[in-house]
Amino acid sequence: MRVNVVDHPLVAHKLTVLRDERTDSPTFRRLAEELVTLLAYEATRSVRTEPVRVRTPVAGANGVHLAYPRPLVVPILRAGLGMLEGMTRLVPTAEVGFLGMLRDETTLVASTYADRLPEDATGRQVFVLDPMLATGGTLIAAIELLLARGASDVTAICLLAAPEGLRRLEAAFGGRVDVTVVTAAVDERLNDKGYIVPGLGDAGDRLYGVV
Repeated sequence: MRVNVVDHPLVAHKLTVLRDERTDSPTFRRLAEELVTLLAYEATRSVRTEPVRVRTPVAGANGVHLAYPRPLVVPILRAGLGMLEGMTRLVPTAEVGFLGMLRDETTLVASTYADRLPEDATGRQVFVLDPMLATGGTLIAAIELLLARGASDVTAICLLAAPEGLRRLEAAFGGRVDVTVVTAAVDERLNDKGYIVPGLGDAGDRLYGVV
């Protein structure tokens, strides 16, 4: 497993504003989208391409385009939806699947309530969008589901990660499958409720309000 903490002043600036409890939901949504685009730039460095020949107004030129099958982007509902626009802005030709997962706040175990993913993900590069890698339970369950459908190259894009979640992810997959985590920061720890410290609170509530 690889972990890429994106070290860039714009990433640090936007993350700082997201952390601030005074940041309202409209601003939080906009900055989350912008931050995801920056993270996605790093996450897609190894996206597969194919050579192509085009003609400019002046002459012929060699280039590349995204290889088939197209990358698959999977936001984990509901908070992952706040990351989707930032990702598809960078990779507009990617296909999008949706996965609804709910974490039991007592047991911290994730369960699936919605599944709109391809039955066969063989050969697909998959980018999972999950704002907070806290205990790791939700992300592990999502990746296991994708592996069961044939995926073998999975990148998780997270705004924040906790050391405990990264350790669980490493223990779950290790060298078994190609998993990469791209994040803006690895924070100190989890608290007794499974929240990242210092974190930024509940990403879903910050994006959409408390329901």
